[in-house]
Amino acid sequence: MKLNFLAAALLFGVVTYAQDTKTIKGHIYDSANNNEPLAYATIMLKNTELGAEADENGYFEIECTEGSYLLEASYMGYQTYTIPYETENPEELNINLVPEVGDLDELVITVNNRKSSETALLNDQRKSLEIKQQIGAQELSRKGVGDVAAAVAKTSGISKQEGSNNVYVRGLGDRYNSTTLNGLPVPSNDPEKKNINLQLFSTDLVEYISIDKTFSSRNTGDFGGGNVDILSKDFKDSALFEIELGAQINTNATKKGSDFLLPQGPSKMGYANYGVPNNALSGYNFQNSLQPENAGPVGGNFAVRAGKSFLMGETGKLNLFANASFNNGFTFREGINQSASAQGAKLKSFYQENFSHTTNTTGMFNANYHVNDKNRVAYNFLYINSSDLFRDTFTGLDRDFEGDHDALLVQRGTFIQNTVLINQLLGNHTFNDKLGFDWAVSYNTIKSDMPDRTQNKLFYWNDTDSYTLAQRTITDNHRYFQNLKEDELATNLALNYKLGADENGNEKGKITIGYNGRVKKRDFEAIQFNFRIAGEQLSTPVNPNNLDAFFNQQNYTDGLFGIEAFAGDTPQTYSGEQNIHAGFANVEYRLTDKLSAVLGLRYEKIDQSVIWRTQLDAVERENEFKRNEFLPNLSLKYELSTIQNLRLAASKTYTLPQFKERARFIYEDVTEIKVGNPYLYPSQNYNLDLKWELFPNNDEVVSVAAFGKYILDPINEITMASSTNDITWVNIGEKGYVYGAEFEIKKRIIDFGGANTNNLFAGLNVSYMKTDQEIDREKIQKETNGLINTNFDFERSSFTGASDLLLNADVSYVRDWNDGKGMTATVSYMHYSDRLYALGVESKGNLIDKGMGTLDFVLKTRVHKNFAIDFAARNILNPEFRRIQDNASGAIDAITYKRGAFFSLGAKYTF
Repeated sequence: MKLNFLAAALLFGVVTYAQDTKTIKGHIYDSANNNEPLAYATIMLKNTELGAEADENGYFEIECTEGSYLLEASYMGYQTYTIPYETENPEELNINLVPEVGDLDELVITVNNRKSSETALLNDQRKSLEIKQQIGAQELSRKGVGDVAAAVAKTSGISKQEGSNNVYVRGLGDRYNSTTLNGLPVPSNDPEKKNINLQLFSTDLVEYISIDKTFSSRNTGDFGGGNVDILSKDFKDSALFEIELGAQINTNATKKGSDFLLPQGPSKMGYANYGVPNNALSGYNFQNSLQPENAGPVGGNFAVRAGKSFLMGETGKLNLFANASFNNGFTFREGINQSASAQGAKLKSFYQENFSHTTNTTGMFNANYHVNDKNRVAYNFLYINSSDLFRDTFTGLDRDFEGDHDALLVQRGTFIQNTVLINQLLGNHTFNDKLGFDWAVSYNTIKSDMPDRTQNKLFYWNDTDSYTLAQRTITDNHRYFQNLKEDELATNLALNYKLGADENGNEKGKITIGYNGRVKKRDFEAIQFNFRIAGEQLSTPVNPNNLDAFFNQQNYTDGLFGIEAFAGDTPQTYSGEQNIHAGFANVEYRLTDKLSAVLGLRYEKIDQSVIWRTQLDAVERENEFKRNEFLPNLSLKYELSTIQNLRLAASKTYTLPQFKERARFIYEDVTEIKVGNPYLYPSQNYNLDLKWELFPNNDEVVSVAAFGKYILDPINEITMASSTNDITWVNIGEKGYVYGAEFEIKKRIIDFGGANTNNLFAGLNVSYMKTDQEIDREKIQKETNGLINTNFDFERSSFTGASDLLLNADVSYVRDWNDGKGMTATVSYMHYSDRLYALGVESKGNLIDKGMGTLDFVLKTRVHKNFAIDFAARNILNPEFRRIQDNASGAIDAITYKRGAFFSLGAKYTF
């Protein structure tokens, strides 16, 4: 049925788009500077969204349908040039722009095409010799997407895991993907993750996002699923000053009203100025109260943006852009959270309530200096402070807390603050018609703090309607402090040599050789202070919302409880260093008029070391591995016509384990415990892609892709066979594979006509894939020297996090009027099918996330050329998230909840 659907959609696309396009070509020259090429001038077809920006040589191309147009060329400080153009009589244009007589700082024309427009990005995709997929600011705005994680989930073959920050590309999760900003790596903010949380990046900072699902020798070799490259905003207008205000609510949170309670401690802006107290083991010196406080659950956002362009000398142009913003939001969810034995007996069975408050403070500054048409230098600074404040309550039963009480209550308060500082300096230089040099360097810092996470367990007694403190182990009631700091220095160098042109004037290709370097260092420490409660105090009634009445300095002095840690006041620590030095060579060559090839080879020298001292290893231990990786890649492009391509890509890559996965460090959550495996080692990936694509019009595309990945020694998260069923990471078997197909279509459904835009657009992308991997218990035991044992009762499984079917669909109505007024209304739907969350052991059954879909509506209006009002309704259907434990005795609900609907209203004024 699915294959029939794809075939029908493909046939529809081919029949609909059986038409050709025309190309308007030309050069822009500067009449005031000896008719030198005028780089980055803007060329538009009036009363359309079609246009282009001249390249460094003043050359431009505009794809359009056959007809008559009024072409308009402009550049800041120059007179606007207008000329009629008939596609029936094509000719290459040579346009000379003349400087304005008056103030050269004055803006000539406000309309300016961007690389971030859907038209420009699709045109770039069509011309590229490699397979790529991009989503730009224009499309993100139309769909009302607020962050990069949600943005990439709108593209084919990519999904975001519910309840986490994980993004899966073609069924492969965090470890198989990579993230870059302007081509430079970005460190992770999470000790367990390889990639930074993409939700931290607001789409207001983004020019466009490029998703590479095929490997190029310019990319890092630690690549399996894809690379997400975020291109920061590149301001090119004369001047900008903009203010934005908004408010947002979650229906679940607002229903709680005055009962919406959160832990005390951090500021409303998401900052904390506290940490491990002095003399924590000799007195009750903790700063924060255990009593939760009410928070009005209505979020908001505020942003200020400013930009300015300056002419520098005869040929230079300096573009400056700055953004400062803050947003916050509140959510609430409730539902089942439990686990069961293979026979269906409940091991833990809780009803969970989760209250949360998130914030994001962002500051960005970009300076782009176009020295002349041969030299460009840019500096990018980005500051992000994000925070997550949670209050979780679990009410129910735990097999380890059996007794005559009526229920067990677990309360946990968590605050996480992530601070990201990114500094980048980039340059592009053209020495002559053939030789060019690109360079980039970055220094990034990530700080992730979890100061004063609190946990308390209590028994509930129905006959007296009261609570008492519960204690089976000393860790049941505690306060926990965790700190991570990671610094990374990265360098990209690339020398490009063009091979000249053939007899038809087409470029033959180019050769690129380069170097990439990454030096990363991470320091992590954590300490937990456990409260040993005196025996007679375990029968004393307490108020769960006023535990300060028991945990205080006076009761500590009186001996009602004691404070202990695993190694006194010495924290558990691990540190990691990773040095990767890579050289690469890349050849792009036009073999015939229609066939082009890209052949690349990358060599990487890898050195990763981890040092730890934890409760498992009181004496400091170290683990190191060194690798030399040779990574070839090949891309072929065959132009079936001017609007139709057939592509093939093949490559070899690898996948590294992460620092925490190899350090013997224990992280204990309410329902699970994770511990590292020092014997973990990289897996090897072999990748193959085949893609057909059609570009009937500038803003339309149809494509079908097939892909396959063969993975040696895949890394997986598993549950160990132990009394505590701890979770760890292993090279689970000899091999695994992924294969699938993707279909995408973007089409202008109806053009209602008129002088201004009045169109109905639609888009659909569908992905269908299968994953499979071997599971070898003997291999795991042998490679870990008996440290890790498993009791799997199966020998094969699919990959965790992978859905067989992914679907994204949207319909947009775009209407423009005179005087800058307009509106865009978009309805979008996203669906994923069932996916494996975690592998089960000893017949306990796998954990499976059931498929679900979300429906969003976004309305953006410009009621005045300077004033806009936006409205969004997200998760309108409010489906139930359901994770089941699929064991032999039948499916048991493991986690269930509804997120509620989200509504937001905002206003923006541009001066």
